[in-house]
Amino acid sequence: MNRQTSPPRSDFTRRSTAEQVTADVDLRGKTVLITGCNSGLGFETMRVLVKRGAHVIGVARTRKKAEDARAEVGAEVTPVACDLSDLDSVVACSEEVAALGQPIDVLMCNAGIMALPKLQQKYGLEMQFLTNHLAHFILVSRLLDRVKQARAGRVVMVSSLGHLTSVPGGINFSNLSGDQGYTPFTFYGQSKLANLLMSNELARRLEGSTTTSNAIHPGIIMTPLMRNLGDIRANMTKLISWPFSRNVQQGAATQCYVATAAALERVSGCYFADCNPATKSIHGKNPDLARRLWSVSEELATDYL
Repeated sequence: MNRQTSPPRSDFTRRSTAEQVTADVDLRGKTVLITGCNSGLGFETMRVLVKRGAHVIGVARTRKKAEDARAEVGAEVTPVACDLSDLDSVVACSEEVAALGQPIDVLMCNAGIMALPKLQQKYGLEMQFLTNHLAHFILVSRLLDRVKQARAGRVVMVSSLGHLTSVPGGINFSNLSGDQGYTPFTFYGQSKLANLLMSNELARRLEGSTTTSNAIHPGIIMTPLMRNLGDIRANMTKLISWPFSRNVQQGAATQCYVATAAALERVSGCYFADCNPATKSIHGKNPDLARRLWSVSEELATDYL
């Protein structure tokens, strides 16, 4: 497949909603997997894509959360549990999804955690790197064959403008545990940069196929993702003015657009914000860093791939 290196611009803006950017989309017969389907951007994305006819595999930390989300949206949702901080749970999720025997038209890695106030670790890794990046790396790796079975499968990684605030060098491979120093926002930025780099490298590996991979920045939205910010969240609510903030309906627009827009069927390896191409950081454009991250991620995930 010939890839587009310069994706087309759309007429949508930061004020466009997920419903508006999918108004002409018919997703009947399509299957979409969304992590973090039970709240915030994930729930709004699921609601809108179901409205457009998609069958959504709604993934949440517990089956109860996924089932509750389905109850609000409708019958076109298959609830699946996946605790992204538990790699055995990620494997079980991938096996349950694979057992459905369906091609996956869109695999959307939406769930995440943000700016944990204190260092938390599991499997010897800092928790944001584990949850936001490595767990999704495993999920995508294990389900990629299902995405390739779709006529034009898409992987959509929800990254963030926060990738600009990563640690020095972009990814500090010698301190993925956080033992040598931890700062909440820079480690969040590192995990979001990892999402972007993973998408870039996946796109490179998918060259010549009909499957694509792109990353997005949803915008600044007050969602449950900010649950750990405490007083910072309260201050942000007061300080972030109309030109910069947006609601959940607007925040979900870019990931819905990248997941469904016909104009992006051949676009891969790109980064979007406000439903349009956006600029990656210097580290976010580094192919060597992306390849190294992929290799290290494979080593870290050996027992789960």
